[in-house]
Amino acid sequence: MMAVAAAQKNREMFAIKKSYSIENGYPSRRRSLVDDARFETIVVKQTKQTVLDEARAKANDSTLECSVLQAQEQHQQGKPTRAGQDDAGLTEEEVVLQNAASESPEAEKEVVRAAVVVRLRDGMGSLGRILKAVEAYHGTVVHLESRQSRSDGVQFDVLIKIDMARANLLQLIRSLRQTQSFGSVSLLSENNVNVKAPWFPKHASELDNCNHLMTKYEPDLDMNHPGFADQVYRARRKEIAEIAFAYRYGDPIPHIDYTETENQTWAAVFNRVKELMVKHACSEYIAVFQKLEDEKIFVKERLPQLQEMSDFLRRNTGFTLRPAAGLLTARDFLASLAFRIFQSTQYVRHINSPYHTPEPDCIHELLGHMPLLADPSFAQFSQEIGLASLGASDEEIEKLSTVYWFTVEFGLCKEKNEVKAYGAGLLSAYGELLHAISDKPEHRPFDPASTAVQPYQDQEYQPIYYVAESFEDAKEKFRRWVSTMSRPFEVRFNPHTERVEVLDSVDKLETLVSQLNTEMLHLTNAIAKLRQPFC
Repeated sequence: MMAVAAAQKNREMFAIKKSYSIENGYPSRRRSLVDDARFETIVVKQTKQTVLDEARAKANDSTLECSVLQAQEQHQQGKPTRAGQDDAGLTEEEVVLQNAASESPEAEKEVVRAAVVVRLRDGMGSLGRILKAVEAYHGTVVHLESRQSRSDGVQFDVLIKIDMARANLLQLIRSLRQTQSFGSVSLLSENNVNVKAPWFPKHASELDNCNHLMTKYEPDLDMNHPGFADQVYRARRKEIAEIAFAYRYGDPIPHIDYTETENQTWAAVFNRVKELMVKHACSEYIAVFQKLEDEKIFVKERLPQLQEMSDFLRRNTGFTLRPAAGLLTARDFLASLAFRIFQSTQYVRHINSPYHTPEPDCIHELLGHMPLLADPSFAQFSQEIGLASLGASDEEIEKLSTVYWFTVEFGLCKEKNEVKAYGAGLLSAYGELLHAISDKPEHRPFDPASTAVQPYQDQEYQPIYYVAESFEDAKEKFRRWVSTMSRPFEVRFNPHTERVEVLDSVDKLETLVSQLNTEMLHLTNAIAKLRQPFC
């Protein structure tokens, strides 16, 4: 258990640990998922640099103390001292390894597999020194390969995979760096997963740790917010946010007794959306909207409860809801989609601005997102975006957020030679909906590679919208694009255990192939039976 905890802490070292607000630099007027991702990238880099600087400073102090003692000992023995032996330049991978080793005596002695690249200045004759050093530190070489180096002054690059105790591995790297015949020594990985891969939840219960907010209690912070001067509204928002903060995996979603004013706000938006959707929404949205009305979940008199909506989604596509206190960080929000969980707010926009909200509220979530999350094809697309985000780099999270922005939030699709809306930001905001389907903006075919780097607009209506041929076409293009991402491993969601599995071993792949073979057998039998003539 100690080793498992240490490994998890490795992945969490550079993760975002706190909520963000205007006080620590988050611009209050920009609240889109894309801008959140960009802001998050900056903060992660700053956090990472702070951790690395502290570790290197600590290593400096430790190395200096050891060097002084060693120099004194050599001087007393009449031996010449050697300069340049201090090792202050710890890499990110070594900081992670050092922290893991310091967790406990068990973690320090635990044998891990790591890849080390050594650049040889003097040719392959130096290889023997590496192997002797590995033996001296009680390690086992499991793989070794070499190639001619492209670096100036270096003849060969040698990749060596080693099984060795963490503490000994750190000692080995420092020892190799003191050898003049080596150009450089680099630790690449530990436990077969790149240590630079950000921590991500493996089970739905770990979403309890994915509730970091980019903004907090907006009416209290932003004087341009419609509720800034309304003390009653501000207190109500804080009350509902605290309910979300207290929520834990497995709890029933708390019931909110909505006020008459809140229900009036819902009714105004509900009637407007219902009026416009017949002509401008995609057929999948209209079909589920009608189903929600038939089941009396969508009625104009009252706001639906998240629990009844969550139960409806589970019956139709396996998606469920969990309450969120506000706008989550992009990484946290996208991660929840991997588990077919949508994090939804429960508060309502201010009555003075029923047709616009400066941040997502439950009316946006319910009318914009929920109907299509009950459509199997769209639900699958949403989950695939979430799965792609797990372990992705900060730059890739920005790109995924931009794809999400131009599809799930502001996406258009073709239907019988007409352009229809499926984006939640359009279906819950009639002004931009009418703008999007007009001839004023530019309509481009959906292509994830270009969509991911397209500048976005969150203060005014979009000048560009992307049009998908269909959800199936969008999924296929998205899958091809995701395959080009730099993440060094693949993941899959196991619906039986609610766990994300990293496909990083032959055993896991064999298990998956066996499951797929069983599914193919069922499909083959079903096709054969359908082809049989009726008796």
